Amino acid sequence: MLSEEAGKNISQWIGSAKKVAVLTHTNPDGDAIGSSLALALVLKKQGIDARVVIPDGLPDFLRWLPGIELSTTFAYKKEKAIEVIEGADLIFCLDFNDPDRINGVKEYLLRSTAKKVLIDHHQNPVRFTDISISETWRGSVGEMIYLFLKEVFVEDVLDKDIATCLYVAIMTDTGNFNYASSYPEVFHIVGELMNYDLEKDRIYSNVYDAFSEDRMRLQGYCMQEKMVVLPKFHTAYISLTDEELRRFNHRKGDTEGFVNIPFSVKGIRFTALFVEKKDRIKASFRSRGKFPVNRVAADHYQGGGHINAAGGDSFLSMEETLKQFQSLLPEYARLLSDT
Repeated sequence: MLSEEAGKNISQWIGSAKKVAVLTHTNPDGDAIGSSLALALVLKKQGIDARVVIPDGLPDFLRWLPGIELSTTFAYKKEKAIEVIEGADLIFCLDFNDPDRINGVKEYLLRSTAKKVLIDHHQNPVRFTDISISETWRGSVGEMIYLFLKEVFVEDVLDKDIATCLYVAIMTDTGNFNYASSYPEVFHIVGELMNYDLEKDRIYSNVYDAFSEDRMRLQGYCMQEKMVVLPKFHTAYISLTDEELRRFNHRKGDTEGFVNIPFSVKGIRFTALFVEKKDRIKASFRSRGKFPVNRVAADHYQGGGHINAAGGDSFLSMEETLKQFQSLLPEYARLLSDT
């Protein structure tokens, strides 16, 4: 994972650092938060003042994670977040491949003279750090952090809290091991994490069984009223307007996982979720098999991602966005049939 030189440099930087900032991307998911908190907790055990900066709010189902008190949200506590970044001797950038993915935090990251390390698994990383650890075949940054810790520290630095954060990172970014986990090392790492008295069933329940009644009713509404199935193209999509979200008292994170709902329909290989934001339509894509949704995101939605999980933005109206999406499907018909 690390070259000898990179490993030596990072070890020296950590050894001399008094303050470390760990940054992750906007609209953070379980991998972003779990990986960041795990790394911050490890650094704290080394006597370092380590803090996590999140560009905007995190979902409710992640607020129980160990170490959450080490995090600061830029959108809500801007002065504190800036203080963390400007005071850092070393900055880790986790789970994003481009500073554009951290919104207003970007300005302060690029201005900082601290040493910077990227640990990420997204395609086509931009060069903005001193050391870049990019492994695009990995299912999650959580597993990368596990391997990183094993290489950088001679002694075992993990404990139950750190293992819990890493497990959440890996579990959520692989859809509970349904995708991006078709190689033995993922399960080897999870097996190692279990040695730290990991409460696997409680963790699953905290993440997947802790939704509000409004969120459950919103999911039912999506399935009954908003899911459009296009059997000819092995495709299905869901769209939600701002008015619909407000009707169900939407809170950040409530639509997490909705893009996967249509996969329960036999024959569906490509799914999409379109959610109206203040200035754009946020598009999320998922696929089964070899259909490259990152190509769809990059070609038509100014986005990108992994072969089976990607996203982007549309700056058309919701109606026009959906019309455009359907018009694109014939272009991918052969690929979807062959997948």
